[in-house]
Amino acid sequence: MGILDDKQLLITGVLNTSSIAYHIARVARDEGADTILTGFGRGLSITRRVATKLGSDVRVIELDAADPASVDQAASEVQTTWDHLDGIVHAIGYAPPSCLDKPMLEAPWEDVATAIQVSAYSLAELARAFRPLLAAAQGASVVGLDFDATVAWPGYNWMGVAKAGLESLSRYLARELGDSQIRVNLVSAGPIRTIAAKSIEAFKMFQDNWGDRSPLGWDPEDAVPVARSVVALLSDFFPMTTGELIHVDGGYHAFGA
Repeated sequence: MGILDDKQLLITGVLNTSSIAYHIARVARDEGADTILTGFGRGLSITRRVATKLGSDVRVIELDAADPASVDQAASEVQTTWDHLDGIVHAIGYAPPSCLDKPMLEAPWEDVATAIQVSAYSLAELARAFRPLLAAAQGASVVGLDFDATVAWPGYNWMGVAKAGLESLSRYLARELGDSQIRVNLVSAGPIRTIAAKSIEAFKMFQDNWGDRSPLGWDPEDAVPVARSVVALLSDFFPMTTGELIHVDGGYHAFGA
């Protein structure tokens, strides 16, 4: 018996085995869930290869979060397999190089708009396209991955602004989707050494000593604690929790110097 027995989940953002989303998918399947993964463009073939490590029955579909038509097509494809969807994991984020590490005032609006569209607005796109399938579950859960946007991090720049938008959006979606019994929550993870994190040079300033300020410690190589927390939110163990931001960071967020 697992806490996700008979649950049907859509998991985005599985780029390789270091991706937090990969570990979420692995833990979810260990807990009994059926999963469909998404990828797009040149990364789609990589997602398909990684999916084989999770099981021969793991389906992969294309979903470009920046293209509404692609999101709608993905929803249609899921509907050909399942008549309802118990949960979605939003593990989508991207910012052009000008939006990270470099002076914020030099980033052009076009790049900033891309960061906000892909990293924040995409959560609303998923909710819009998959709402009928989620509502049919009568108790679905949408969980997004966040990096605490209440403070300004070195080098995170416009991605930090996009994450602040994601946090606000998740609360508004929780309000709007509640009458369909759809919960919307975020997990704010401590720094994990993923491809995305490696693209931000300034992250090296604090990720290696994150555990020194965390009462529970922190291992940036271990995504399992984050994965387990996401899986818990996808389960029926949080039936009355929505609009919440849960920190899984060893306690770092709660303490000053």
